[in-house]
Amino acid sequence: MKGKVAVYLAARQPLEFREYTVPDPEPDSILVRMRMCNICGSDLHLWCGLGPGLQDGLPQILGHEMVGTIEKLGGKVRTDSAGTPLEEGDRIIYSYFRFCGTCYYCLTREANCPNRHRHWIGVSSELPPHFNGGFGEFYYLGPGHWIFKVPDELSDDHVSPVNCAAAEIAFGLRNIEIRGGETVLIQGAGGLGLYAIAMAREMGAAQIIVVDALPPRLELAKQFGADHLLDVRKTSPGERLEQVLGWTNSLGADVAIEVAGVPAAVAEGVSLLRNGGRYLCVGNINKGQETSFDPSHVVRGQLTVKGIHGYDSWAIPQALEIIARTKNKYPYESILSHHFKFEDINEAIALADEGAATRVSVTF
Repeated sequence: MKGKVAVYLAARQPLEFREYTVPDPEPDSILVRMRMCNICGSDLHLWCGLGPGLQDGLPQILGHEMVGTIEKLGGKVRTDSAGTPLEEGDRIIYSYFRFCGTCYYCLTREANCPNRHRHWIGVSSELPPHFNGGFGEFYYLGPGHWIFKVPDELSDDHVSPVNCAAAEIAFGLRNIEIRGGETVLIQGAGGLGLYAIAMAREMGAAQIIVVDALPPRLELAKQFGADHLLDVRKTSPGERLEQVLGWTNSLGADVAIEVAGVPAAVAEGVSLLRNGGRYLCVGNINKGQETSFDPSHVVRGQLTVKGIHGYDSWAIPQALEIIARTKNKYPYESILSHHFKFEDINEAIALADEGAATRVSVTF
């Protein structure tokens, strides 16, 4: 049996379709038939040629935010990572990376393994088992991935962003410790920002302020329950500071979360915090993008600044639990604003690259 993939060959060029023989899974592995894969912001960064090590293994299959159905189970695989029995035909989501288990960070149980993409980024699709990215009809899950069966009550639109956007936000918010009654400011109302609204509220945030430059995203943030909206195009930094101080008794936000991927957002976000506030930086993942920053804000304000990139195993089931429990409270399915067939993936990437879509999805 053959399976089709869409491979990256050069920066900002159309992906090329290729076919490979679909392998049978080894005893400790799973063959997944893809159902849906979204185009995450980091996929666009890679497509633009910004991924470290990407050129070491061409052609490359991009795509990592996904849901699929078990096509074949390896002979030793009986359950998912939570102990739930698995059968062929079950829908599953899974981590798109796997920790090495031997580096300093793995041995000290830190979710920061530098080798976690060793089977994907920089690994050519010409090498068996071929299907190591989400932009293909199949995905080969080797040992070490965290795998979780999807609850029947959740649709593919609900769960396809969980293994990236939702899990990363769940992990980040627990690390920055959202507390009951706090004011949380969120910079960016894309997929990450919308999950941040819902999860911060569920963790007890009393007031949520969202900053973005696109009116449709701000409107969606309002639907998710944001209390105040700030349009970057219609306000100056000084006006935004004045507004935030007005909403917080002249203190500033308790927590600010950067999910915009805009370097200049960091300095402004820090300036909008109260003394003793906490800043979580998630979106600025590309190296070499510099911005001016006054460190006295951190020192004199006694601020905590934290970055996250990835998550630990518990984040996926926690994100699933929150979404399942609150799916009638927040419009999660609207996070995927556009759907394309797999054969139209280059049109999907072009739309995502324009920057107006919240999240673009590819279905199989």
